[in-house]
Amino acid sequence: MLDVLILGGGPAGLQAALTLGRAQRRALVLDAGPPRNARAVEVHNFLTRDGTPPATLRALAREELARYGVEVRGERAVEVSGEKGAFVVRVEGGGEYAAKRVILAGGMIDNLPPIPGLEPLWGGTIFQCPYCHGHELRGQRWAARITAPAMIDYALVGRGWTPDLVALTGGSFEVSDQDRDRLAAAGVTLDERPIAALLPAEGDPHRLGAVVFADGERLERDAMLLRPEQTQTPLVTALGLELDPQGYVAVGFTRETSIPGIYAAGDLSSPMQAAIAGAASGMLTAAMVNHELCVHPG
Repeated sequence: MLDVLILGGGPAGLQAALTLGRAQRRALVLDAGPPRNARAVEVHNFLTRDGTPPATLRALAREELARYGVEVRGERAVEVSGEKGAFVVRVEGGGEYAAKRVILAGGMIDNLPPIPGLEPLWGGTIFQCPYCHGHELRGQRWAARITAPAMIDYALVGRGWTPDLVALTGGSFEVSDQDRDRLAAAGVTLDERPIAALLPAEGDPHRLGAVVFADGERLERDAMLLRPEQTQTPLVTALGLELDPQGYVAVGFTRETSIPGIYAAGDLSSPMQAAIAGAASGMLTAAMVNHELCVHPG
């Protein structure tokens, strides 16, 4: 029986595996991919690895894990059953693994809005995290898609990377007078017209060129902040874990979920989603799991 089975091989899962390997634990990572950042060219804002391609980062991590006898297997978990100390994880194809504890680190599912032209540009010049990709597009013409009053701050944060930012609501909500004043004071232009399509830049199908509105007018833009709606994976949903009001897995300081013995690390438990944040979460989660196994070995 494994001490810990880690479901997901992104930064959170791989860092959790490294921490557990160094703690002399029998750990295994299951990861069938694809990674959420597969469309990204580089990982940024990651100390000592700024600008590293995501695939390279994962390959380096797997090399490090091998030194501690921790394996990553390309299998997809489809069911978790059992209880604390005796979990059984079933994978596609019918195989099973037994583990005392389970760490969920499979991230979230991004549900892109049905805007024509968006999907080919997603992960490049249309992105979710300005801390990850904003510097490379600094000073260019930005848009920020905001779909609720709480996202006004999202546009205001984006303003820090560019003097030319247009907040696009698509008419999805009524902007209050107070929020209009906040945007105007920050130098952010507000446009509430419905978005009909996104067009690539001329000569470069991978870069944003313009936003097309329902009235036919175009707004030339070089980059767009867009935070898609997210849902939990079918595996996590099937477990029936308690979620917070935003839909993320609810955890406390120990990172344990509402099911004893099952822990959560990375994007599935936090709206602050970045590679280094996931890795930090993975380290903390693994340390909490190891502590629990030391104090309560069963």
